[in-house]
Parts: sequence; C-alpha cells; structure tokens
Amino acid sequence: MSYRLHAAVSDFDRLRNRTSGMPWAVVAPLAQRMGLLVLPDGLPADLPRTLSDLSQGGPVALVEADFWGGDGHQTASLWRAGVREWGPVHTAEFGGPRDDWPINAALARLGAVRADPCAPEHRDLFVEVGLGRGRDEEDWRRAALRAQDAADWDTWYAGEQAEREREERAAAERARYQRLPGVPAALDGREITALLGIPQGRTVGAAVRVLQQLHLDRGPLSREEAEAALLAWAEDRGPGSAPEGSSGSPRQ
Repeated sequence: MSYRLHAAVSDFDRLRNRTSGMPWAVVAPLAQRMGLLVLPDGLPADLPRTLSDLSQGGPVALVEADFWGGDGHQTASLWRAGVREWGPVHTAEFGGPRDDWPINAALARLGAVRADPCAPEHRDLFVEVGLGRGRDEEDWRRAALRAQDAADWDTWYAGEQAEREREERAAAERARYQRLPGVPAALDGREITALLGIPQGRTVGAAVRVLQQLHLDRGPLSREEAEAALLAWAEDRGPGSAPEGSSGSPRQ
C-alpha cells in the first residue's frame, strides 16, 4: 500500500484565509484546529515563496512523505514570519523515537499534542492530527471538498461530531436487531411469530436478540419463561409499535 504526502500544515482557519485568492488551493481540516493545504506539482509560484507568504501570521510546516509497502521516507521543515526557522529534516530510518521523526517533530513545533500521554507509542502526533486519514492528494482534495461549506474549523468540527453521533446511533439501532452469533434463543423465529402475532422481519430479530441477551444474563430459559418474557417485552412497547430490543431486559 502506498502513501504520499506533499502539503503545508498550519491553523485551518488561517490557511483558508491566506489562500482564499489562490484558485489551486484546497484546505482539508485536521484535528487540533489544524488544516492541510495540498501542494500540487507545478505551483503557480515557487515553493519557498509560497511558504514564506503562508507563514505570515503563524507557523507553517512543510511535510513530505512517500511510502510503498512499508519502505519510504519523510521530510519536514517549519516556516515562521516569512523565513524557514527549522529543517528541512529528512529520514528513511524509523528505528528511533517516534517523536523525533520529521513530521512528528514539525507537528510538535506547530503546537500539536498527544491527547492521552499514556496512549500507546504508535499513536503519535501524525495519528493524533489525522494525517493517516488520507493516502494521497485526491483523498485530501475530497476531504477539503466535504468541508468547503463550513464557515470555520469549529463549524466543521461540530458537523463531524453530529455525523459521528448519527452513525453511532444508527449502528446501535442495527445492532438491536442482529442476532448474537453462537448464543442460543429459547424460541425460534416461527415460534416467536406465532406467540406475538407478527410477521417475519426486524421485530422477530429483535425478539430473538432479547432472548439471547436473557440467556447471557440469566442462563438457559424454559419455554414458559421465554414466552412470558417476550409477552412482557412486547406489551411494554405498546400495540403496533416497533420494538427497540435494546439490551433484552423485559419487565419482570
């Protein structure tokens, strides 16, 4: 698998403001209020001049990486107030501390931090800010396009959080209707449809999930216990309502 990165990283809002008049510029949002400006081949101005202009008002890191099948290299430098103040630092050897790798070192100079100091070493600043979410220029262009309607980083982040919460709720809802592999249920689908007077479908799956969860919570159920539990479960949800089948804890 390949990975290629050639970009400027800095504060998201500042990058977008400073590149607003550049038709080629696209800025993708990263974590920790940072943004990534794709630097395509053949910039309209030479690269040092571009970085010098971008670093007016705040530091900008030039980050480059090229990997294929686990082998590759990194290069990074930092520009501030129009001049390069650090780097370029280059390596193709990654046996030393991760904090010393060029891109991690540049991100630290931008103010990036590890969210959890006790997290595993592999969760370095490269991962923390989200540089692993894209594999090439096109991935970052798509990320920038998805964020183009956000007024600023805070707006983008709020939207991302809302979308993540929607996805988690949807996943949890789907899980309520999925049977637990390898866990027995005291009644099968045919017996459940006859007992509750419902057709085959998601409701039957939810009922099976309830019985499976009860099996995990209490141990094997008799047929009478299973029927009583499902009838109480269905009654709690009311006539005609779509059962939630949450954790399988019907009324006692």
